[in-house]
Amino acid sequence: MRRLAILAILPCSVVLFVAFAATAGADDTIPLPTTPEVPPPIDEPTTPFPVTAPPGKLIQPGVTIGGLLVGGFTKAEARALVIERFNRPVTLVVTPTRKMRVPAKKLGAALNLDKAVGLAVRVRQEGYRVPLDVEVARAKLNRFLSGLAHKTDREPVDAALVLKGVHPVARKSTEGRRLKQVVARRQISLALRKHLRDPIALPFQDLKPQVTEQDLDTAIVIERGSNRLLFYKNLKLKRTFHVATGQSAYPTPIGNFEIVNMQRNPWWYPPQGSAWAEGEEAVPPGPGNPLGTRWMGISSPYVGIHGTPDAASVGYSASHGCIRMLIPEAEWLFNHVDLGTPVFIVRA
Repeated sequence: MRRLAILAILPCSVVLFVAFAATAGADDTIPLPTTPEVPPPIDEPTTPFPVTAPPGKLIQPGVTIGGLLVGGFTKAEARALVIERFNRPVTLVVTPTRKMRVPAKKLGAALNLDKAVGLAVRVRQEGYRVPLDVEVARAKLNRFLSGLAHKTDREPVDAALVLKGVHPVARKSTEGRRLKQVVARRQISLALRKHLRDPIALPFQDLKPQVTEQDLDTAIVIERGSNRLLFYKNLKLKRTFHVATGQSAYPTPIGNFEIVNMQRNPWWYPPQGSAWAEGEEAVPPGPGNPLGTRWMGISSPYVGIHGTPDAASVGYSASHGCIRMLIPEAEWLFNHVDLGTPVFIVRA
């Protein structure tokens, strides 16, 4: 009974072995138990989704190239971002109402891109700031600015009096300007190197006209046919004088002139090359001087407005081309004109 109780608590394999041993003879060989053959495992998929290729090497978080954040992007993506920003045009302000958008390459800019992107990929420090060098070809930028100046520069225009019939009218002056190319080159180069695209107001030098409307306060109109001199002040007729003009053999020239020489008590010198003055001597100031007491030479050789001791010639074509006036009237006119006063001589 005790043996049976022990067998009852043994595993089945041991029980079978014991039972087999009990029935075997003393000389029988007891076989060792064998491990049952385990079938190979069945292959099962590790994931229900297709496996994609691993992404390329990413740039460390926070890394910038020339101030542009490229952290978390691949090398190719970083290149594309930098090129896109570089290709933004530069805005040049020519006038308050005129702006130009010019590609950076047209201004001579070029990127050292491979060096910057390569460093951004290799660096292992988060937030690293990679510099981005931009080279600006000075000769190319100078050519651009020179061509721009050719289109934008303008010379000042002086105010001038023009005749409308026998009445002078003013043509207004206009200011000119000139592009400051050296300053503009520095501004543009700095913006390109710092990767800035804020509008750049181009610097211009204002050019003032030498003659403005305020300078055109007097004018003289000489009517050769009627032997009259008209004096205008502030574009209004102030006085009319009878004068002598040139003989038919020595006519007073027609055209637009100005006073270029003013003398009190002038000397008279015989005009060179004039047959009528051949052999004549110079005459000092005094009562017999052919020019009287005042001389106002105009921008036509040997021609001027002057007084004359020959009062009887006034009102006729009697001179050798000059405009003769009574001496007191010539002195009055002398006191009311300046160098540069316009003189219009017309046929009327």
